[in-house]
Amino acid sequence: MTVHLEVAEGVGTIRLDRPPMNALDVATQDRLKELAEEATARDDVRAVVLYGGGKVFAAGADIKEMQAMDHAAMVVRSKALQDSFTAVARIPKPVVAAVTGYALGGGCELALCADYRIAGQNAKLGQPEILLGVIPGAGGTQRLSRLIGPSRAKDLIFTGRMVKADEALSLGLVDRVVPAEEVYAQAHAWAARLAQGPAIALRAAKESIDAGLETDIETGLAIERNWFAGLFATEDRERGMRSFVEDGPGKAKFR
Repeated sequence: MTVHLEVAEGVGTIRLDRPPMNALDVATQDRLKELAEEATARDDVRAVVLYGGGKVFAAGADIKEMQAMDHAAMVVRSKALQDSFTAVARIPKPVVAAVTGYALGGGCELALCADYRIAGQNAKLGQPEILLGVIPGAGGTQRLSRLIGPSRAKDLIFTGRMVKADEALSLGLVDRVVPAEEVYAQAHAWAARLAQGPAIALRAAKESIDAGLETDIETGLAIERNWFAGLFATEDRERGMRSFVEDGPGKAKFR
């Protein structure tokens, strides 16, 4: 298998494993979708890390495989390609991308599906599809522009240039830069902390933010309001507020 799901202490690591560059061929895309759906369904997975290993996150699509496709083939395949990445973006749990080395094309688009991105000092990110005479097709034109703004996204997509970790941080493309050897440990620690949190409230927060960004403010407020009120029916809300009153803030233990 070219993608694996490893679960420990509430954290599921979705690990790309297609040496040497983790090229995202059709089989890898399909497997990624399967494991994203599995991580969504499993109660023992409370948070997720996306990881490609210590040397490279993912250098993009398998260009040799893609070169053999004609228009008719890509009309069929492009939906499945987007669906695999959307399955990752819709995991209703905290998701962090641990980015080392290259995260280009589909690799960058996969990192964009996470809620938070921790990059190594050796990371290089970009959307170089324009250099092949095409555009990003796995969500890059949409998720990148929503994350860093349209003009910055257009600069990266129009030129196809790579950015190093420090520039990616200044653009808002990644959220933290650390030594490459610390990337996975820090990403896992981020996920492990949230894995101990109130699962339904975290899901509510993620859905409220993501869905709200796609609509007008009034609809977004309605989404937030419905989730907020609904959480008052949960054991976690009762446990959290009781702990606050009796023991002070930040001491609640959630199930």
